[in-house]
Amino acid sequence: MRRRILVVLALAVLAAPLVCSVSPEYQAVVHKFSLIEHERLKPGARVTLTCSELNAYARQEIAETAPGALWNARLSLGSGTATATALIDFGKLRTAEGKPPGWLMSHLLEGQRPVAITARIRSSGGTATVEVESVEISGVIIEGRVLDFLIQNYLLPAYPDAKVGQPFGLRHRIERLEVQPSAVGVVIGQ
Repeated sequence: MRRRILVVLALAVLAAPLVCSVSPEYQAVVHKFSLIEHERLKPGARVTLTCSELNAYARQEIAETAPGALWNARLSLGSGTATATALIDFGKLRTAEGKPPGWLMSHLLEGQRPVAITARIRSSGGTATVEVESVEISGVIIEGRVLDFLIQNYLLPAYPDAKVGQPFGLRHRIERLEVQPSAVGVVIGQ
């Protein structure tokens, strides 16, 4: 019995740094997401997701899903816009997704590249539309027709569930998203 208690205590001590390494902002946003997902909020309720909470969530999720492929991910909000920045190794990202590039593409895509993506977000009536306004990779800005071409011919074939430039339904009774410079307000409908 004493040995079992010592083993449990040893495991608790070893696990403590893992549990404590999750930031309070991450814990707060996960709790808010849970309330929304399990539809525990009354109609008309408004949940505020701060920029620091969303950044904490992104950091944690990236660490779990694409280790070694993305660094310094950051989200900045504006009035109706969001800009995501990161250093990305596209070759490692594709490999983490289970789709490793071929030899030539792996050599073209390898290495950290600074990336910034700016999108406009509109929503009402339980739907939202995300319009990608610009993408910047290693200082080269891509927008307009070239950006549309890349979205249609590369992004959507690689990620067929992505909804870019077209309305999509918001789930869990979300009426609309109010994107402001300091936070995103999630308004719950009927």
